[in-house]
Amino acid sequence: MDSIAPPLDDLRWQAVLGRDAAPACGDFLYAVTTQGVFCRPGCPARPPLRRNTRFFACIATAEAAGFRACKRCDPKGERAALHRDAVAAACALIEASETIPSLATLAARAGYARHHFLRMFREVTGVTPRSFAESVRGRRLQSALAGGARVADAVAEAGFGSESRVYGRPALGMTPGAARRGARGEVISIARAESVMGPLLVGATARGVCFIGFAEPFDALEGDLRRRFPHATLQEDPALAETVAAIAAHLREPAAALHLPLDIRGTAFQRRVWEALQAIPSGETRSYAGLAAQMGAPAATRAVARACAQNPLAPIIPCHRVVAKDGNLTGYRWGLAAKKRLLAGEGVDRVRSAEAVTPER
Repeated sequence: MDSIAPPLDDLRWQAVLGRDAAPACGDFLYAVTTQGVFCRPGCPARPPLRRNTRFFACIATAEAAGFRACKRCDPKGERAALHRDAVAAACALIEASETIPSLATLAARAGYARHHFLRMFREVTGVTPRSFAESVRGRRLQSALAGGARVADAVAEAGFGSESRVYGRPALGMTPGAARRGARGEVISIARAESVMGPLLVGATARGVCFIGFAEPFDALEGDLRRRFPHATLQEDPALAETVAAIAAHLREPAAALHLPLDIRGTAFQRRVWEALQAIPSGETRSYAGLAAQMGAPAATRAVARACAQNPLAPIIPCHRVVAKDGNLTGYRWGLAAKKRLLAGEGVDRVRSAEAVTPER
């Protein structure tokens, strides 16, 4: 005999007890009759007694029944909107300032305590105010150098105290002189091979592997590499053959670990996302929202997805381990078939392709 599915309210109650922010039974709100508030199922407050709980399909019906929004889980998003506005104002101040404003200054201007403002800023942007400001200085420096400014003048205009700070912690992924020349003079060694995923192209600088592309014709892969490094010189390098063979072997058996020197270039936030991707164990997956929450930036889900799409070093930086919240495969730069094969090679066989897919790029 077929089992009888539990009633909807029983499923909702289990979601409340489990603080499930994305319940399989669908979106709903629950109200606590003894407190007169309504909450989302993921509310961090202690669960109420079952007899004091009512369920609603939407905010309008909960308010019509006389309940008000919980201040902790903010089901109407009013507090989140205030936070976004405060962070947007802080970002505008950072953009307009010649030097980096202190955390105390930003927090006081927003009207929050420093520790609370810091947490709020990270939740909205995914990075700290300091990291955001460093990215702003990096953009200024890059723009000035691209415009032909002398290195010393560009460094001063960008807000760096001295050239040594730029060379000590490169904001561009290359020296200021190379950036001023549009990366001209930088040499990227390349090597090609066939793999189980089709054509494989690998690019490397003196610091390490900077690009991995596969599953497309070699001309398309080389075009992708040139778009990333438009003024660099590409040269075939037989010495890269061993590295390419190791990557091809990893594509064939992705469950095996692969350790190579990498030349990772990206913004502060992209690097945080890519580090979080590398922390996902082989054979496991995360949702984009889950990865954002793990990073301490639950409001940055879309930014996390963009950073995954811009990953130049798949599968070493394993963006294939990020799937939709419901377990469906989503867009992958190198194709859903490649993503599914990589996951299957790691022992993940329960994901399924989404019927409608939005490419990551």
